[in-house]
This record gives sequence, C-alpha cells and structure tokens, in this order.
Amino acid sequence: MYTNIFDTHSHYLDRAFDEDREALLTSMPSLGVTRILLAGCDPEDSAGCLHLAEQFDYVWASAGVHPGCIDDLAPDWLETIRRLAESKKIRAIGEIGLDYHYDGYDAEKQKTVFIAQLELAAALDLPVILHVRDAMGDAMEILRKYRPRGVMHCYSGSAETAKELIAMGMYISFTGVLTFKNARRALEALEVIPMDRLMLETDCPYMAPVPHRSKRCDSSMIAYTAEKAAEIKGMDPQALIDQCTENGKTLFRIA
Repeated sequence: MYTNIFDTHSHYLDRAFDEDREALLTSMPSLGVTRILLAGCDPEDSAGCLHLAEQFDYVWASAGVHPGCIDDLAPDWLETIRRLAESKKIRAIGEIGLDYHYDGYDAEKQKTVFIAQLELAAALDLPVILHVRDAMGDAMEILRKYRPRGVMHCYSGSAETAKELIAMGMYISFTGVLTFKNARRALEALEVIPMDRLMLETDCPYMAPVPHRSKRCDSSMIAYTAEKAAEIKGMDPQALIDQCTENGKTLFRIA
C-alpha cells in the first residue's frame, strides 16, 4: 500500500457519496491518503465543501464557479466566493475556466465569469484550479494575459500546450484517465511535464481508473493513476506520489 497520497481534486459533496461520505473520508488516512482537496463548483457547493473540510484536519477546499454552473448566478456571487475564501480552509479559487463541450454554451459569459475569478484570485493571492474542456484556444489566450498561479486539472491537452503552461509556471494534474486505453494524448503530455510540476487527482466520484472504470471513484484509487504515471516516468510509484504531494503542498500552501 502506498502512503502520503494527496488527492488534489475531489467532489465528495456529490450525491454519489450521500450514504457513506463521513465514513469514507474518515477511512482515508488508513488507506494512505493523507491530504484531500475538495473542488467547489458554484457558491452553494463551495460553501458545502468548506463546511465538509472543516470537519477533517486533512481535508481542504476551493471556492469558485465552474463554467458549467454560470446560469442563474446571484448578483453577489463573486462577493460570496470572496467571503468564503477568507477561511484558512479555502486554499484556491476553483474550479474555474471554460467548457465548450455541450451545445448551447455561452462563451462570452463563461469568459466574463472566468476572468472575474482570475482577478479575484490575484487580489487574494490564491492559486486557481482550472477546468478547460474543448476550449483550450480561448483559455490559453486568457491565461497568457492574466498568468495566474495554479493547476490545470484533469489535463486533456497536447504536449505542446503542456509545455507552454509549464513555462507560465502552472502545474498540471492527471486523473485515472491515464489508465484508459485511449489515453495516448494524456500520456504524451505526461512525458514532457517536469516532476516538480506534476500533480495527481481523482476528480471523484468520476474518472475511476482501470480496473475500476465506470464505478464510483474515491481517493484511494489514485494509486492506480500513480502506478501508470510512474511507469511512463520510469520511477518508483511511491517516489512519484511523494513528489506530487510536495508539489500540491507547495501550490496550495498546505503543511
């Protein structure tokens, strides 16, 4: 069993965990998971993540508005995120970004909400957790201008884009997608990412790695992602886990 695992992106407020959330989180240290970060998706979810994080010494949270959650935002949504971020348990603004995957998206509104949160993160000196799906061109244009400190979560871009993100000072994080049969693009990107810029995550309850694909994911399953990443990097899985954990601690300023 591996130890010192930091799951840098999770969604334990998801209804998939309603029946055993507290017991599952309580069990994580015994499974080698020593740190977990909950990713907020909208003001209400972010508040819930903060409340949950406050119940566990080894759990932290982020606060932000996901690009898929921009409809029906209250006029004071940004102030709500700012207020939540005053807590020491909130370690990032996120997850934020652009998502053009589904028909009917409003690109301009997404950009407005994204930029407002990048500016908030800069003002609060907090890193950002970026979600970008089928919108890398527009996202990179914005990132080149604002140059935030943060991580591109669940990376799905090219190796060339990964190099540019690294040059900006960003971290890049991978989920169980690395273990999928169609993971060639992600594996190519992984190859060019320096070890001091790599992070691991589950995005649970989603993205369960092989051999648990299509099942509910939890933080203990990050071990499979670590093993695949270590294979590509030609190193011991525990050594890779340790480095990724140090990277996460550095970015999120967690001891």
